[in-house]
Formats: sequence, C-alpha cells, structure tokens
Amino acid sequence: MAETQTNALEAPLAARGDLSAAVGVWLHTLSTGRRLAPKTLEAYRRDASQFLFFLQDHLGGPAGLKDLASLRVTDIRSFLASRRRNDVGARSLARTLSALRSLSRHLHKVHGVEIVALAAIRGPKLPHALPKPVSPDRAADLCDGIGMDGNAEPWIEARDIAVFTLLYGAGLRISEALGITAREADAARDAMRITGKGGKTRIVPVLPIIRDAIAEYRRLCPYAVSGDQPIFTGARGGPLNPRIVQRTMQRLRGALGLPDSATPHALRHAFATHILMNGGDLRTIQELLGHASLSTTQIYTDIDEAHLLSVYRAAHPRA
Repeated sequence: MAETQTNALEAPLAARGDLSAAVGVWLHTLSTGRRLAPKTLEAYRRDASQFLFFLQDHLGGPAGLKDLASLRVTDIRSFLASRRRNDVGARSLARTLSALRSLSRHLHKVHGVEIVALAAIRGPKLPHALPKPVSPDRAADLCDGIGMDGNAEPWIEARDIAVFTLLYGAGLRISEALGITAREADAARDAMRITGKGGKTRIVPVLPIIRDAIAEYRRLCPYAVSGDQPIFTGARGGPLNPRIVQRTMQRLRGALGLPDSATPHALRHAFATHILMNGGDLRTIQELLGHASLSTTQIYTDIDEAHLLSVYRAAHPRA
C-alpha cells in the first residue's frame, strides 16, 4: 500500500515545474498532515491531474502557478462540462471541486496564489440517498444464519459470527473489523480501540456478546496470531479478505430472502439507526461511528423520520 501511495504522489503532472512541485507538496501534506485514506488521496491526485491536463489543452500549454490565479469562472465551468461529457457523476464532480478547493487553500497559504474563480462555482446537487439498514430481527437472523448449510468448518463459522457481531454490535466498517489485531483484542475488556479511516482511532464499547464471539473464534482458530497480526484469518491462514465477508452476506441474503441492500455495511447502518431510534443522541453516534463531521451522522435522522412516517401511515385510520 505504501509503495502504491508513493507512486501516486510522484507520478508526473501536466504542469510547469513550479505548479507540478506545488501539487506534489500539497499531496504529501494531505498524506502526512491530514492523513487521508490512500483511496481518497489517489482520487484527489487524479482529480488534480485531470484538471491540469484540461488546462494544458485549454490554455495551449502547461499551466503554472500564475495561470491558476488568472483563471475565470468560465474556465472552471468548461472543465466541469468536459467531465460531464465523459459521464462523470454528480458525486465525483463534487469530490473534484473539493479537491481543487483544497489545492487552492494550500497554494494560497504557501505561495500566495489561489484559484479565485472557484468561489463562484456551486457544487452539483447530489441525490439524497438514505442508508438502508436491516431491522434488529434481521440483523440477529444474519448472525444466527451463519453455518445453516453445515458445510463450513466450526472455526470458520465462529469467525464469521464474530465478524458479523462486530459489524452490528459495534458499528464497525469491514476494514475496521478485519484490522483488529491480537494485541488490541487481548487488551479489550469493556471497550476497544479501533483504527478507522485515515488512521484515526476511536474507542468503541465491547458488548459481552461481542467479547464471547471473539473468544470462541480464537479458541477454535487453528492459526496462531499475536502482536500486531489481524485476529481474523482466511481458510489458509493470513489476513481475512473482505470479499469473503461479502460473499457470506450474499449467501445469507439468498437463504433469508433479504434484499440486495442487505450488505455488511448495512449492519453498520443498522447499529446507528437502532441506537437513534432508542433514544441515542447524534453526538454519541458520531463518536461511535468515527464520523469526522456531524453532518455525516445527521443522515440517520432522516431514516428515523421515514420510519415514524411509515408507522403512522400504517397505523393511523386517516393516513
């Protein structure tokens, strides 16, 4: 991963030396200072690269720092229009604008140059897609349904139960659950330190059912792991591949008659939604999920409102 990230930072850009070097420093700052996730960093670099390639054609040659300061609103809109012609969606365009604004802030801070025209550009209207959590009963069914075909070895069944219990019982992402090390699991009692996106850590409660599921898996697992090795292993040893968890969910969906929206991540959504519906506050849910912004967590209030409306429509005689 580190090699891939380094290559992304050092790949040549369609810009003059001063701007190319400045963009390289910006990316390095995002990587080390803000500790962006590798995939986000790669996307930001790709966005900046596409913008610089556009400017090369648009201006008749590679752009430099001074060229950015003189860009007009029509130049930025022309770039966005070119991206739309390539069937780039609204979310990708919004991320591109976010990347360019981040670059502009960096250039203004370090070089006194900013892309002033960006201030007049409004981002695309994004579709308001609500998360699709599974119900509490269905979440329990998913955990209970593991091993229903009887073909998997007992330790693999115990592993999958532990992973699914973590996803729903602690609201973890797949990468977070599969990244738990032996050292972290050994230190866990009523809480566990989890490493999330961008290397950020948070504390999540460990329910007795989670603790018991992990203990049972580790008791049956034929592979010894210790220290900073992930506790969840594949059938042949080595770290468990997230795709295996996704396949298990896919098989359970078919067996239990669940919709395609019942994904491993839907268990995380269920964790947040069920806490909110039972009186949990947004700030607490934000901390438990590891959201950097409260606005990300607030989408669960829309789910709660949608649930209340559906109950009202089903129960009220005048609805």
